[in-house]
Amino acid sequence: MGRHMHIVVVDSSRVVLKMVAGLLEPRGHRVDTFTDSREALAFVTDTASVDALITSLETRPIGGFELCWSARLLAEDRRPLYIIAMSSTDNARNLSEALDSGADDFLSKPPVAEELNARLRAAQRLTTLQRELIRLAETDSLTGLLNRGAFMHRLGDAARRFGPQNKLALVSLDLDFFKKINDGQGHAVGDAAIRATGEVLAEVAREHKGFAGRVGGEEFSLALPGMRGMEASDVASSLRGKISEIRVRGRSGPVKFTASLGVGEWSDGETVEGLLKRADLALYDAKANGRDRVMTAFSDVYVSRVG
Repeated sequence: MGRHMHIVVVDSSRVVLKMVAGLLEPRGHRVDTFTDSREALAFVTDTASVDALITSLETRPIGGFELCWSARLLAEDRRPLYIIAMSSTDNARNLSEALDSGADDFLSKPPVAEELNARLRAAQRLTTLQRELIRLAETDSLTGLLNRGAFMHRLGDAARRFGPQNKLALVSLDLDFFKKINDGQGHAVGDAAIRATGEVLAEVAREHKGFAGRVGGEEFSLALPGMRGMEASDVASSLRGKISEIRVRGRSGPVKFTASLGVGEWSDGETVEGLLKRADLALYDAKANGRDRVMTAFSDVYVSRVG
């Protein structure tokens, strides 16, 4: 039946939950069941791997129609989520109201195995397509990193999660004298330099549980959730060294290049815009002080590192 799904099932009856789970789990799906619709919504909100919600319309404390609507709002926020409403009263009013409330499909309760699995096959087709469209919309085609819009969205999420702990750092990175590479070696070599930089950034992001984006032509950003400024400065220094070791094939031999980096640290009362500005100012300072170096901004104090 294709890719296994992560499915949340909500019903006030434990008997119904056990029965539905018994139809789904033997097919390899991961199933989480809830009698409390508020707990279910919180779980779906916090668990990005959930790609299907099957809910009775008779749920408490949040009613089934409202639960469908709240889940649909989540699905509009850059994530695939297929919503199936279940009702023991299979009438036209329930069906139309469930669909108007954001459900993708409707099942009579208790569901029949053949019908349930047919609905889920449709869910798999749609969520697979949605996931690929989201990936294409959020990805920079040259490097495979997040594009600017997707990076800013992720940074906003990280700020909400890690900002209250004052544990979020941002690295702004710009390749030095990149126009000389494009003008002297051609755009194909320039593109190779961009791709190679993206590969190094992706590797560093994975290693430190962060995420990276290409936010301009030769401009990149690396977010480091859960990390303070000094630790992020160490990561940036290592990244600077790795970029200086890159070699790409040029017209008359290997081409090397360097990068300037600025590090900003989240502080009390911070905003995403303030963090971005501080990292960018540190980057500009790195450029002004000779390039191929890291500048770290702690509030209005700058620390320079070379090598």
